[in-house]
Amino acid sequence: MTTQLIGKRIKALREELGLSQERLAEMFGFNDRQTVSAIETGARRVTAAELVLAVEKLGMPLEYFTDPFLLAGEGRFSWRQSGVEVQELEAYERRAGRWIAAFRTLAPQVGRETPFMRRSLGLVRRSSFEQAMRAGERFAEAFDLGDVPALRLADVMDRELGILVLMVDAHRGISGAACRLPDLDSVLIARREVTGRRHFDLAHELFHLLTWDAMPPEHLEEARETGGSRVEQLANNFAAAVLMPSGKLARFGGWSELGQAALITQLNAVADEMHVTAAALKWRLVALGGLSSSAARAVPDAALRHNGRDEPENTPPALFSRPFMEVIGLGIGAGLVSARRAAELLDLSIDDLWDLFAVHDVVQPGEP
Repeated sequence: MTTQLIGKRIKALREELGLSQERLAEMFGFNDRQTVSAIETGARRVTAAELVLAVEKLGMPLEYFTDPFLLAGEGRFSWRQSGVEVQELEAYERRAGRWIAAFRTLAPQVGRETPFMRRSLGLVRRSSFEQAMRAGERFAEAFDLGDVPALRLADVMDRELGILVLMVDAHRGISGAACRLPDLDSVLIARREVTGRRHFDLAHELFHLLTWDAMPPEHLEEARETGGSRVEQLANNFAAAVLMPSGKLARFGGWSELGQAALITQLNAVADEMHVTAAALKWRLVALGGLSSSAARAVPDAALRHNGRDEPENTPPALFSRPFMEVIGLGIGAGLVSARRAAELLDLSIDDLWDLFAVHDVVQPGEP
């Protein structure tokens, strides 16, 4: 494991620095680039002296090459955010990378193998918005998301698709992110967002993971439920259809016949029932032809804010997720990571770590 890890880290850093294998061989005093190739593939062990040389020549600390609880040159993130400074986002990405790396490292060692195959949607950048909506409808039906898909989506992503879903305390301005690793897909969602937006972000990031190879998302995207680039609009149409399938909305009829006051009341009430935002519901109805664009634009945004409440009604889910905490607990119990190290990785105190096991109803690995 360590030999392969070091090799992967050396390759990632070499490529990041724009160095050829020939140039790296010269820097290390090797006779040819084949030695570098063998190191990078894990076929040849790096000696202690060579590891020290890597630290000196490549300008990274020892932990970069040896710590399995880091994502170094591996993870590709796509962030939904608004107004976050690049340096702040990069710092938060490093923190989030530790959580994902901890799960990626421990899960197979405690018998929680990640899927050996990925699911994907047959959509490309030139696909129509209608095709994206049909894909969302089919997803909700295929995975039996029920009358309120928002309530089952995270569980289906975890159990059926093998996607790690983490509810996190995000930096202000960050709504969520998708992360693609060679062997693991992850979604991070800001758990203190209002309920409807949190669910929309989850479905939106699911689209990116299911279409990553065909249309890789941008590293940074503006967090919104409408507009944006074509890929973002496809993602929004897919997300809306997953959370609000036409068949589930059919039981709420007569939208076009309502006066504005009654329309506002029904939009807010149905959005609450579907655990989405009233604004997202309004534009979903327009896409389905159940409400005209003019009627939708006539509804004041303020009337739908917080689904008609003065303040958002939101009970944040517990930090991270139960599957994640199960893997951390099993890792501690098996001696793969100490409780203190696990708490440090998760930015928690020891007491908070043990409390989080209890919140998720996960068997504690022992006394701290």
